[in-house]
This record gives sequence, C-alpha cells and structure tokens, in this order.
Amino acid sequence: MSSLSTHVLDTTHGAPATGISLCLETGSGTILFTGETNADGRCPGLPALPTGTYRLTFAVAAYFRGKGIKLPEPPFLDHVSIDFGIADPDAHYHVPLLVSPFGYSTYRGS
Repeated sequence: MSSLSTHVLDTTHGAPATGISLCLETGSGTILFTGETNADGRCPGLPALPTGTYRLTFAVAAYFRGKGIKLPEPPFLDHVSIDFGIADPDAHYHVPLLVSPFGYSTYRGS
C-alpha cells in the first residue's frame, strides 16, 4: 500500500495553511478520512492506500473567511478537490496544494 501525505500553503499570506478541513474519498465517493491541517499545513494520519483513484477536498473558503478575508458570495473557490491516481503500491504519494482565494495549483510532490 502507498503512503499518502499533503501540505497546504496559503499563498496570500506566504505561510502554511493551518486549520483547513479536508476529506479523502475513493473515486466512487466513499469517505476514508476527514481531518484538518496542523500548524505546518500538513495533515497527519492519512491512511495508506492501494492502487486506485482518490479525491482530496479542501474547505478553502471557510479557511480564508476565518483569516478575515472578505470573499464574494458565493466565493470563487469554496472547496478545492484534487482527483488523483495511485498506480505504484510501493511508492509515496504527496499531494500539495498552493492556494489563495482566487486560484490554486497542485503537483505530485515527494
């Protein structure tokens, strides 16, 4: 089974995004894990995963509102979902998210 990690960086403030709620689901929508990013923007405790497709969803609007940023209603980005696949059962998969109220990027990290 592959190990999984994530790291969320708030590009508006140039800092780790502390306290973002996230959810890990299978490709068919079964919830495997819910949690929140820590002071370093990471979420410990993500489960090891077999090969397959998955989705990580991050509650970004709630996070930015909590930081005092006035967002339009509805916000441009409410939740950011990243669909990804695990092909190598022996590899580590890192799914970082760099986010602001109006944009985000991701990549397969190490």
